[in-house]
Amino acid sequence: MRVRIINPSLPEIQPKRLKVCAYCRVSTGSDEQALYLENQTSTYERLIKSNLEYEFAGVYYDKAMTGSKEKRPGFQQMLSDAKAGKINLIITKSISRFTRNTVTVLKYSRELRGLVLVFF
Repeated sequence: MRVRIINPSLPEIQPKRLKVCAYCRVSTGSDEQALYLENQTSTYERLIKSNLEYEFAGVYYDKAMTGSKEKRPGFQQMLSDAKAGKINLIITKSISRFTRNTVTVLKYSRELRGLVLVFF
């Protein structure tokens, strides 16, 4: 009697990738600031897309908006998408780009805790 060994064929399991976005903000609408914003957004897009562990979830930005205001359209859309599960990780240049108000930092850090990681 011949015994034939059949190895199981398991589906290839893809590791879950983090849905990563970036947030950029410039305070003025000057040409210099517009160029800086363009450089930031393209740099973050390349950075995220080049990491195999990341899934690109976009670059959110606000132009000519102070960081002390919460009513920034790009910022609010990013928060909404994070709450909807579209984002796992937010990358930003510094805490001052996220917001300039300490109370606001604490508010959104608490609100996003458990949903999203934020790296400054």
